[in-house]
Amino acid sequence: MILHFCTATAWAAAQRTGDYTADSLATEGFIHCSTAAQVHVPATMLARGRTDLVLLEIDESRLPEPPRWEPGEGTDMEFPHVYGPIPVHAVIAVHPYPPEPDGSFAPPKGLV
Repeated sequence: MILHFCTATAWAAAQRTGDYTADSLATEGFIHCSTAAQVHVPATMLARGRTDLVLLEIDESRLPEPPRWEPGEGTDMEFPHVYGPIPVHAVIAVHPYPPEPDGSFAPPKGLV
Protein backbone atom coordinates (compact mmCIF):
# COMPACT_ATOMS: atom_id res chain seq x y z
CA MET A 1 0.00 0.00 0.00
CA ILE A 2 1.25 3.44 -0.94
CA LEU A 3 -0.29 6.86 -0.37
CA HIS A 4 -0.73 10.04 -2.34
CA PHE A 5 -2.11 13.30 -0.94
CA CYS A 6 -4.23 15.60 -3.05
CA THR A 7 -7.18 17.94 -2.67
CA ALA A 8 -10.64 16.54 -2.24
CA THR A 9 -11.60 18.46 -5.40
CA ALA A 10 -8.89 16.72 -7.44
CA TRP A 11 -10.06 13.33 -6.17
CA ALA A 12 -13.68 14.15 -7.06
CA ALA A 13 -12.57 15.05 -10.59
CA ALA A 14 -10.67 11.77 -10.88
CA GLN A 15 -13.77 9.82 -9.92
CA ARG A 16 -15.62 11.41 -12.84
CA THR A 17 -12.89 10.56 -15.37
CA GLY A 18 -11.77 7.18 -14.01
CA ASP A 19 -8.10 8.14 -13.58
CA TYR A 20 -6.20 10.37 -11.18
CA THR A 21 -3.38 12.50 -12.55
CA ALA A 22 -1.26 15.10 -10.79
CA ASP A 23 0.51 18.10 -12.31
CA SER A 24 3.81 16.29 -11.69
CA LEU A 25 2.84 13.64 -14.24
CA ALA A 26 3.06 16.28 -16.99
CA THR A 27 6.04 18.18 -15.56
CA GLU A 28 8.16 15.33 -14.13
CA GLY A 29 6.74 12.22 -15.80
CA PHE A 30 5.43 10.59 -12.61
CA ILE A 31 3.07 10.99 -9.65
CA HIS A 32 4.76 11.36 -6.27
CA CYS A 33 3.62 8.84 -3.68
CA SER A 34 4.79 7.90 -0.19
CA THR A 35 4.56 5.27 2.47
CA ALA A 36 2.39 5.94 5.51
CA ALA A 37 5.54 6.56 7.55
CA GLN A 38 6.86 9.26 5.20
CA VAL A 39 3.81 11.03 3.68
CA HIS A 40 3.87 13.74 6.34
CA VAL A 41 7.30 14.94 5.09
CA PRO A 42 6.23 16.07 1.60
CA ALA A 43 2.77 17.10 2.83
CA THR A 44 4.29 19.50 5.36
CA MET A 45 6.85 20.77 2.86
CA LEU A 46 4.38 21.33 0.01
CA ALA A 47 0.98 21.85 1.60
CA ARG A 48 1.52 23.24 5.12
CA GLY A 49 -1.75 24.44 6.61
CA ARG A 50 -4.03 23.20 3.82
CA THR A 51 -7.31 21.90 5.15
CA ASP A 52 -8.70 20.40 1.93
CA LEU A 53 -6.39 17.38 1.58
CA VAL A 54 -7.22 13.70 1.42
CA LEU A 55 -4.94 10.67 1.40
CA LEU A 56 -5.47 8.19 -1.40
CA GLU A 57 -4.64 4.67 -0.22
CA ILE A 58 -3.39 2.87 -3.32
CA ASP A 59 -3.16 -0.88 -3.82
CA GLU A 60 0.05 -1.25 -5.82
CA SER A 61 -1.14 -4.53 -7.34
CA ARG A 62 -3.97 -2.65 -9.08
CA LEU A 63 -1.66 -0.24 -10.90
CA PRO A 64 -0.88 -0.88 -14.59
CA GLU A 65 2.80 -1.11 -13.64
CA PRO A 66 4.50 -1.17 -10.24
CA PRO A 67 5.81 2.06 -8.76
CA ARG A 68 9.51 2.79 -8.99
CA TRP A 69 11.30 3.48 -5.70
CA GLU A 70 13.57 6.46 -6.24
CA PRO A 71 15.38 9.04 -4.08
CA GLY A 72 13.32 12.00 -3.00
CA GLU A 73 14.62 15.47 -3.67
CA GLY A 74 16.53 16.85 -0.70
CA THR A 75 16.32 13.65 1.34
CA ASP A 76 18.01 10.28 1.60
CA MET A 77 14.64 8.49 1.60
CA GLU A 78 13.32 6.59 -1.40
CA PHE A 79 9.75 7.27 -2.44
CA PRO A 80 7.40 5.33 -4.72
CA HIS A 81 6.78 7.09 -8.02
CA VAL A 82 3.91 6.09 -10.31
CA TYR A 83 4.73 6.58 -14.00
CA GLY A 84 1.26 7.06 -15.39
CA PRO A 85 -2.28 7.91 -14.31
CA ILE A 86 -3.62 6.12 -11.24
CA PRO A 87 -6.82 4.24 -12.09
CA VAL A 88 -9.63 5.06 -9.65
CA HIS A 89 -10.09 1.32 -9.00
CA ALA A 90 -6.52 1.18 -7.60
CA VAL A 91 -7.55 3.54 -4.78
CA ILE A 92 -8.93 1.29 -2.06
CA ALA A 93 -9.65 3.98 0.53
CA VAL A 94 -9.68 7.75 0.88
CA HIS A 95 -8.88 9.36 4.22
CA PRO A 96 -9.25 12.99 5.34
CA TYR A 97 -5.80 14.45 6.03
CA PRO A 98 -6.12 17.53 8.23
CA PRO A 99 -3.06 19.46 9.38
CA GLU A 100 -1.87 19.71 12.96
CA PRO A 101 -2.61 23.00 14.82
CA ASP A 102 0.77 24.41 13.67
CA GLY A 103 -0.04 23.63 10.02
CA SER A 104 2.32 20.65 9.73
CA PHE A 105 1.16 17.13 8.94
CA ALA A 106 1.68 14.02 11.04
CA PRO A 107 1.93 10.40 9.93
CA PRO A 108 -1.67 9.24 9.44
CA LYS A 109 -3.06 7.44 12.46
CA GLY A 110 -4.04 3.85 11.78
CA LEU A 111 -2.05 3.56 8.54
CA VAL A 112 1.52 3.50 9.87
